[in-house]
Amino acid sequence: MFPVVSDRALLELARTEGGPDTLALLTRDQDTRRLLLLRAVLDAAEAADPSVCTRGQKARLRADWALLTEADRAAAVGARTAERRPGDLDRAGSRVVSPSGAQIRRVDRYGAPRPPAVAVPTTAPAAAAMPGNPVRARLFHPLTGPWARSCLRGLDARPGQASGERARRLRRDLAHFGAVAAVGAAASGVPFITRLTARAGILVLPSLGALHTVRPGDVPVDVTCTAGRLVLRQTDAPDVTVHLESGFGAWSGALAWTPAHALPPLVPGAPHLPFDDLDPYREPPGDSRHGNLRTPLALDDAEYKRWLQVWSGMAGALRSGGAQRLAEAATLLRCLIPLRTPSSAGAGRGSGSATRREAFGALLSSTPPDAPALAATLVHELQHAKLTALSDLVTLHRAGPEARYFAPWRPDPRPYDGLLQGTYAHLALAAYFQRRALRTASCDRDRAWAQHARYRAQVQAALPALVGSPDLTVRGRRFVDEMTACHERMAEPPAPRGHTARAQAYVQSARALWTRRHASALPPPNE
Repeated sequence: MFPVVSDRALLELARTEGGPDTLALLTRDQDTRRLLLLRAVLDAAEAADPSVCTRGQKARLRADWALLTEADRAAAVGARTAERRPGDLDRAGSRVVSPSGAQIRRVDRYGAPRPPAVAVPTTAPAAAAMPGNPVRARLFHPLTGPWARSCLRGLDARPGQASGERARRLRRDLAHFGAVAAVGAAASGVPFITRLTARAGILVLPSLGALHTVRPGDVPVDVTCTAGRLVLRQTDAPDVTVHLESGFGAWSGALAWTPAHALPPLVPGAPHLPFDDLDPYREPPGDSRHGNLRTPLALDDAEYKRWLQVWSGMAGALRSGGAQRLAEAATLLRCLIPLRTPSSAGAGRGSGSATRREAFGALLSSTPPDAPALAATLVHELQHAKLTALSDLVTLHRAGPEARYFAPWRPDPRPYDGLLQGTYAHLALAAYFQRRALRTASCDRDRAWAQHARYRAQVQAALPALVGSPDLTVRGRRFVDEMTACHERMAEPPAPRGHTARAQAYVQSARALWTRRHASALPPPNE
């Protein structure tokens, strides 16, 4: 089921590069894994004890998946034919999902009833990410991954354990799938009537926007979709009519509606990039890997304009470090999630960023000071995405999780996998800034050389531990050896001598400080 990574692709990725075929291989594999993850959610729900997942919740999941499957078929037909034949949509009809989710009845595009029919899917849609398919776009959206993982954690409860906060979280998780199905159906042109549930007074329709309900808490909202228009109805409040935009987003004249944001495409002909400040699954989990990068930012107009200003220079900033950097960003980046600037960054002096293994294609970032800073962030974080995706396909090492290695960019000991991830990302930054130094104007050249020298010195300090590990597999050794060769090729042309000396002194100081703090409590680190 999963593709084989050729030696050519492996070496391309070891150089922190990757041609179109190699990047496409990684994305197709991640998309296939996403569909398997969604299938696992459905299977886990069906197998769960009724005290964990009730009969009504199971029926609603089946109904939502049936609507999504129908929308996927409609989108596939639309992708194969430029224009749907008159009457096709009427004959297909739409689905009406009852509040309990136990029944599905047919209606035509105007809401007239059709004979009842229940469709229970047995398989996920095909894994191919068909261009222009809005259903696949929703299923492969990065934040669908954290949602599915949260569902699986909740469904893993033993009978009698699913109570209190855990039960409330699972109830919200399962209800969110109804919104995902509704968005996919609406974007595919499939009319429907369904009842969704707002979470804490907000109903998020992924990629479209969010409705703020009159009452707080978990509020039922009836949704009717016909001819590219949604009508959202709640008790004791005026109806809100939402009009779907072409491709992404939706607008409404109602103050209760907040439209989804998007950024212009990086390259001509590409779709707009979702700029997600609404999805309830955008917050990273509370673990030490993300530090204080746990506060999503709800954008106001001023903040959105700052992002647009920075983003307008992104294509040029990426291209200045090599056409490959722009190409990989256009291929791999699927959404950007704004975060509050961490206090450690300081006012105007930097930003924070992260990726999430379960959210392939997502970049989490606080507002960067300028386009070159965001470009460097993107180069750094996309290497993590590439190496994580490769690691799903190829076993590079069998090292354990013990944190024992020196990394010049971190004050704490790192496990082998963390050292490999960090070295790989810094190798890409060293290459990026070397090319930028050779191509940019004189005013930016000196800073680019300084950055290149620092990143290259950091990689040089970390490589011996990677190369010398007995835990590397055969393919892992080829990968690390090619990383080493890539690092050696950067010796020409060299950075100015002063930058190189300062970078080496920085690494030596970092090593000395790290050794005083940690060496006595650890086995011999990377020497």
